[in-house]
Amino acid sequence: MRAPDLRPLVPLHTRSSVVLAVTSLIGLVAFSWPLFTEPGSALDTSHSADAPWLFVLLLPLLAGVIFAELSEGGIDAKAVAMLGMLAAVGAALRALGPGAAGLEPSFLVILVGGRVFGRGFGFVLGALTIFSGGLLTGGIGPWLPFQMFGAGWMGFFAGCLPSARGRAELVLLAAYGMVSGVLYGVLLNMWFWPFAAYGPEVTFVPGDSLAENMHRYLLFWATTSLGWDLPRGALNAVMVLLVGGPVLAALRRAARRAAFDVPMTFQPADPATAASTDSRT
Repeated sequence: MRAPDLRPLVPLHTRSSVVLAVTSLIGLVAFSWPLFTEPGSALDTSHSADAPWLFVLLLPLLAGVIFAELSEGGIDAKAVAMLGMLAAVGAALRALGPGAAGLEPSFLVILVGGRVFGRGFGFVLGALTIFSGGLLTGGIGPWLPFQMFGAGWMGFFAGCLPSARGRAELVLLAAYGMVSGVLYGVLLNMWFWPFAAYGPEVTFVPGDSLAENMHRYLLFWATTSLGWDLPRGALNAVMVLLVGGPVLAALRRAARRAAFDVPMTFQPADPATAASTDSRT
């Protein structure tokens, strides 16, 4: 029996790669610009002003990734339907999850979706899962676009993992789930940390060197966020090891039956068949 092809089923093409690169660049700027402002700068306020604009930009860019893939034949209506279904499942898990101690069961969907369907699919899936979950739970606020970027990058890099099979694939994905769950928390704190006041050892100081502020941030993260981020990563790893195998197999089986990776072509009808059909009508 031939081993299954474990390549991503939705490859990333040129146009969608460009849109995705622009989207990620906007996200990096959104997270990092407070670190480079001077004391008293007009920008040195909070994300309450730029978060709505960021959200307005992000949704069309996500749609742009999908439309670019549609135009280049990377995905079709079946893949878009799968994207919507997985985002809905992830949103439901997010609504049903406890939310305490950083536990986020919805990340399992993002991890396996990115692993099976590829980088672009994983990015859009992660962002849409967080967006849909926010609508279900009422978690709409200036933090939402930053959560969408964080989950999107989690799905993207799940699609970048090297090829592996069987138990090795589960271990690889579980290790990635652990690391990405922690890094998600490291990243997400940046949306509010530069604008909050804490003790002098852990508070952002505008105008100080990047190295000094990063040292303060790491102290802040270790004392306030590590207890949430480690359980999140551990839950990701445990869920992948427990149910990741059947979920990966089910998604790949569904993708094979839907023939996502088979290009759609149209051929002219056989004249003899067309004549036979006309004679019967």
